[in-house]
This record gives sequence, structure tokens and C-alpha cells, in this order.
Amino acid sequence: MKEVVLKASGSAGITDEQLREALYKTIEDSKKDLKKILLLPPDITRANSGAGKITAMYYEMLKDHCKVDIMPALGTHMPMTDEEIDEFFGPGIPKERFLVHNWRTDIVKIGEIPAEFVSEVSEGLMNESIDVEVNRRLVDDSYDLVISIGQVVPHEVVGMANYSKNIFVGCGGINMINRTHMLGAVYGMERIMGRDHSPVRKVFDYAEENFARKIPLMYVLTVTTSPGGNTVIHGLFAGRNRKLFEQAVSLSQEKNLTFMDKPMKKVVVYLDPKEFKSTWLGNKAIYRTRMAIADGGELIILAPGVFKFGEDDGNDALIRKYGYVGRIKVLELVRSNEDLANNLSVAAHLIHGSSDDRFSITYAVEKLSREEVEGVSFRYMPLAEALKKYNPEKLKDGFNTLEDGEEIFYISNPALGLWVDKSKF
Repeated sequence: MKEVVLKASGSAGITDEQLREALYKTIEDSKKDLKKILLLPPDITRANSGAGKITAMYYEMLKDHCKVDIMPALGTHMPMTDEEIDEFFGPGIPKERFLVHNWRTDIVKIGEIPAEFVSEVSEGLMNESIDVEVNRRLVDDSYDLVISIGQVVPHEVVGMANYSKNIFVGCGGINMINRTHMLGAVYGMERIMGRDHSPVRKVFDYAEENFARKIPLMYVLTVTTSPGGNTVIHGLFAGRNRKLFEQAVSLSQEKNLTFMDKPMKKVVVYLDPKEFKSTWLGNKAIYRTRMAIADGGELIILAPGVFKFGEDDGNDALIRKYGYVGRIKVLELVRSNEDLANNLSVAAHLIHGSSDDRFSITYAVEKLSREEVEGVSFRYMPLAEALKKYNPEKLKDGFNTLEDGEEIFYISNPALGLWVDKSKF
């Protein structure tokens, strides 16, 4: 494989022709020797990553030369439907080429992060070893090349998404997912988001350097924006070297961070129903805005597609049982409840999804009842009522003044950025 870096020269981004040419360069030297390849793209919850298009291009380049398997890096997410596969990757790839990752059953342990290292990177906040688990297919010797495809963008658990996170979480197992999510939560997401060298990233780096070198792995990383709902790829970084990820981080910090001169009093966020079907994912509206919302402020989440809390039934039940009750209370619940202690990724999610009473959070939904929403400690608003006042078709990203004179800050897709009060970064 060959390292390739491609940055767009203008705001229009990288063209499909440039993208295809760059992707071909990554494999042209080894193409004749490849017999079986595994592609690891994200799922449709990363709809604006450009990864669907990249996966389809690789498939077309390789399908006549070798066997190509595609396994979306689901992490804890729901498996993709046939309709979602067609929408994200296009209809040209046979469905039998797609594999499903199960984070509870499909994994093998390839190493262990020592407790001493975890304690060191967490400043003593966590002192437990972490199993390094990956999907069994990643260590299947029949694959000549594994291509991990994904977007570098601010992230609430690791700081900046993708690179080795796609392997150890997207294709990882229950212990790694649980403990790294909790590590990020106890360390504090405000200390992590938008930054590279977080405690969780250091854990992934340790795993990559010490346990994953036998995997014939190439990373293909993008940095994107989505003006007007159209995905623009600003950078492509392909190879194994961490410096490529660092270049992507720098570009993402330039393209995906928005610094506010003062805290915002009222924020309205829209969740595309094709991408966001649970609060597990929809709470990006909270994570990515919390550093910009004023104390006593208000967050309203327009969520037409949200119909559940967790992405799987077990996590959903735990969220319904305990709710988004704040960091201190969740930590108390972990200490006194075995079911939550055994599912630390849920505990971390509950911490992330609370404002700790600093600002209010309202979910405007039609597929969950008032009782369900308020039962997990969010405020409830009927979606129809919310859309009447906050019509996404009339709002523009950024500050808007409504007919009644109220000023709001509107975000059409929270997954693509991080909004930060300058004084908090």
C-alpha cells in the first residue's frame, strides 16, 4: 500500500475523479497480489463522511481482481438495513458482500492495556486493565488487506473520531467499548472534545502499537463538511502512519470547530431521521453544543426519527431504568447496581447526555411519548408544536431571529462539528 494525502484546493472540495485517482494510488502497487480484502466503513450514522462513496469506489476497483468483503464498523449500533446499505453505498454492491459486526459475540482478545497505563493516562481516575478485543475477521489470515475507512471529526469519547477508534470500538468488543467510554466520561468530555491526545486516544495508540501490527491494515481518513446538506470532502489521508491522522486532525479542527464569542442562550438542533433513530446517537446534539451553551440556557432537539433510547435492547432498557441524571448520580448508581456496573458504556452515555442541570434539554419527538421522554429526565415537546415554531426549512445554520423577536442558534447537523465558547477551549 502507498501513503496518499490529498487536500482540496478550494471550497468545492475533492472531485470524484480526484478521489478515485487517489484511492487507486493506494492499492496500485499491490493490486496484483491481492486475493481477499476486508473493507471497514462506518454505517449510515456517519452519512456525511464520504465513506459510502469511497467504499463503492474501492469495490468497483477490486471486485474483478479479488474477493471483497465489507463489514460496517457498527460498534454498538443497530445493523444496517438493505435500504440503508443502498442509500449509503449505492445499489451496485451485492448484499451478500456485507458482513455484520456483533460487539458482544464476534470478538477475539488480542491483548490487554495494563491498569498502570490506564491510571497514568487518566491521572489516576481509572485504574483497571482494558481488554483489546476486535472482530475475529480482522485477524483472519485469509485477508491480504484490511482497509479502515472513516471521517476525522470532533468526538465526545476519544476527542477526534476515527483512525484506530474504527478498529477498537467500531469493530471492537464489549470490554474495550465499555471501559474506554467510561474512561472518557470520568476524565471529562470538555477536556477531550476537539483534541488529539486524550486518555482514550492514548489507549487506542497503545493497542495499535502493541497488538494490532499483525493486521494488514490501511487507514483511509476523510475530513468533510456538509454545506446545504451536500457532503464536501476537504481532505483524504491514506496509510498506516499516525502522522496522517494528525494531519487530518489539524484539518478537521480548521473545518469542524466553531468558536463562539459568548455563550449561547438558546440552541435548536435538527436530527435527520435517516441518521438519528435513538438518543444514543441523537445526543450528539448535546455533546457537540454543551461547551457553547450558557448556564441557564436551553437546548431544543428536533428529532423526527428518534423512537428509542439505546441502539440495542439491553442498552435501551438500562437507559429507561436509570435516565440521564447527571455525573455524580450516575457514578453512585454504578457503585450500587451490578447491571449498570457491567455496562459501563451505558453509564458513560448517561453522563454524556446530562447537562448536570447547567442548561435544560428538550426532545421534540413524535415516536416517543411524554412519559418515556420525561422518564429519562429530558423535557418533552410534541414535534408538531416544535416544528411550527422552529421550521428547519426556514432556518439557516447559525443565529436566527424568529417572528416573535426571539434569537436562537440553529444547527442542522450536530455530527459534523463542535461548537465552543472561546473561553472553554
